[in-house]
Amino acid sequence: MIRVLISARSPRTKEKLANLLRIHAQIETLEESGRRDSPFSNALSDLHADVVLAVIDNPEEAEDVVERFDGETPLILLIADDVAGDVDSFPPGVRAVLPLDLMESRLIAAIEAVAAGLGVFLPDEIHQPAPAFFGKAPVPDLVETLTPREMEILRAMADGLGNKEIAMRFGISENTVKFHVGSVMGKLGAGSRTEAVMLGVRHGIVFI
Repeated sequence: MIRVLISARSPRTKEKLANLLRIHAQIETLEESGRRDSPFSNALSDLHADVVLAVIDNPEEAEDVVERFDGETPLILLIADDVAGDVDSFPPGVRAVLPLDLMESRLIAAIEAVAAGLGVFLPDEIHQPAPAFFGKAPVPDLVETLTPREMEILRAMADGLGNKEIAMRFGISENTVKFHVGSVMGKLGAGSRTEAVMLGVRHGIVFI
């Protein structure tokens, strides 16, 4: 069960999201404290939320989240299109920056991914590269394009498969898998399998 705390200034928006999430058996929605001036960290500790879903529909709300976010519970930001350009930075705990009108299936997938410790970013859909939100440099272009097989290997890595399992999936030897994994990491400039997957997400090769 994933316990999701919804934070939104608009009661209508909050109720809409809550109704959307309630139909999914693996998700339990939590009620935020009624006092807007109460510390957000208190609400999180009291409710034991696994993920916070925060709606950013104006610059003031963005500032409010920055001030109230406890930095420990994973945070998903749903940002209105006309606000994206006004948001400069967020705490390190932000795991997803997504458009407010995200499709239901993608939102559920994002919640599940973030609860599992992954990050999810769809920068093209909010018309601003995700790294700009965190003050980081844009993702560099690949030195060399991944082959179709390397893309398959990377996506299998994203599924959490080890070399032996990948070899069984594609009917190839483990040595061949090791070769492909090394090539994928080299082309992405990744120092680990986890980093390779995250870079794959940012390059649009891996979809969560």
